[in-house]
Amino acid sequence: MRLRLLTAVLALAAMVMAGPLAAKPIIIKFSHVVAENTPKGQMANKFKELVDQRLAGKVEVEVYPNSQLFGDNKVLEAMLLGDVQMAAPSLSKFKRYTKKLQLFDLPFLFKDMTAVERFQKSPAGQQLLDSVNRKGLVGLGYLHNGMKQLSASRPLRVPADAKNLKFRIMSSDVLAAQFEAVGGVPLKKPFSEVFTLLQTKAIDGQENTWSNIYSKKFYEVQPYITESNHGLLDYMVVTSREFWMGLPDDVRAEVKKALDEAIAFGNQVAAEKAVADKQKIIDSGRSEVIELTPAERAQWVAVMKPVWKKFEGQIGRDLIDAAYNANK
Repeated sequence: MRLRLLTAVLALAAMVMAGPLAAKPIIIKFSHVVAENTPKGQMANKFKELVDQRLAGKVEVEVYPNSQLFGDNKVLEAMLLGDVQMAAPSLSKFKRYTKKLQLFDLPFLFKDMTAVERFQKSPAGQQLLDSVNRKGLVGLGYLHNGMKQLSASRPLRVPADAKNLKFRIMSSDVLAAQFEAVGGVPLKKPFSEVFTLLQTKAIDGQENTWSNIYSKKFYEVQPYITESNHGLLDYMVVTSREFWMGLPDDVRAEVKKALDEAIAFGNQVAAEKAVADKQKIIDSGRSEVIELTPAERAQWVAVMKPVWKKFEGQIGRDLIDAAYNANK
């Protein structure tokens, strides 16, 4: 009897001691749509690396690149359902959750990435991270990709050159209006389909950053790229409020610290790749890079800038002014 009682006590003690050790780690599924060698891809992998180092056994990050889990059009819905815990969709993808982030799609709003950074770190820029809160999401930070360039099946030097060409765009009314302003035909298509659409000539052109044009090999199926720097392609790293607030306070703080460091790393990668990938495209000889003269660029600005007024009511004149003033 005593032996059985002792055995039971020891078994119970073993279960109590093993309980914490057997606890499963918190899983963060990080879904994104681009290649691992892009700024976003490298940021996500850096985040995983830092979490593995600092929260081993407590938190595990699983990174799913190249739309393996979800495209940007579905990932936010999946996040609210708990099927994915973190993502970094382009700012264009948040229209259903807030119209204020359409600000970042306005053409020729920022003259360079320094102005973008200045605005995003300002009180107005930081408040925009909270604009998705009422929809159950939490904005955790801005991630850069860079300024967008125009590629096409024919040279684009002045707005008239874009007339009647079909351009793939992200799901953004601002970007649709931007191409309509120059007489183009905007088509909302998933990022994962762009190469095939270009290769089969189902579309004539697209807009993207140097790193995306290079990593997705768009330059191999587009004979001309105009260095327009007309727009911004940035992302918001986002999670669901339910998941984020459900984390223990100490874990949440460490995850946020790791994420901030990973974003800073990713933004540095973005700056370096914008220069390096542009040069790789030039060196390939597959696509001609067209540099606009000041007069040619002025024509694009004049034709596209009225788009600002069209969306002023949805975005807010004060926000547009604050963003534009970051150029000074």
